Amino acid sequence: MGISSEAVDGRRVRGDASRRQVLAAAVDLASVEGLDQLSIGRIAEAASVSKSGVATLFGSKERLQLATVEAARLRFVETVITPARELPRGLGRVLELADRWLAYSRDRVFPGGCFFAEAAADFDAKPGPVRDAIDRALADWSGYLAASLAHARSLGELPGLDDADQLAFEFTALLDLANRDSVMRGTNASYARARRGIAARLRAAGADPAAIEAFTAVADADG
Repeated sequence: MGISSEAVDGRRVRGDASRRQVLAAAVDLASVEGLDQLSIGRIAEAASVSKSGVATLFGSKERLQLATVEAARLRFVETVITPARELPRGLGRVLELADRWLAYSRDRVFPGGCFFAEAAADFDAKPGPVRDAIDRALADWSGYLAASLAHARSLGELPGLDDADQLAFEFTALLDLANRDSVMRGTNASYARARRGIAARLRAAGADPAAIEAFTAVADADG
């Protein structure tokens, strides 16, 4: 007697649910302990599943790490980029991206702060598929930020902007440092500093003063 399509579908649904459960635990754990520290046994413990179950789902540590990077990328996109895309292209979207990124770190979407800051520190000097996946995710973010800045310039909202890639680099540096300082020191003061730095650079590029004032008025309440 063959296996019914209902049984196959049920197994697939259970497998997908198990995969999501394991990856949710993996991204949270990696943000605290480091992506390179992930192991099938450690994730099995954190996700409350069997080691054999994790091994069946991923097969190897590298495949587990790659799946974890992708799961983290999707969580980042859903938290920062997708909501910002509800706004039309231009300065408003740029400010929303910055605000969403600050909230992403401040509100600990990943328990250890920015997942990719921790992952990059783990793998920046370790060539291979995992490092490549992390690099692509970081490049996608910086590229999207630069493109958003360029659109604002083309709309006449940042008339003084001469290099969108450079400004995206500076914004990323401010955001990354704010994340690191907050995680290290347990304070949110660095988010306010990053916000002021971003506002100053946009103001210098000719951004609408009222939009910048609204952006800087957001209180990154200290925890």
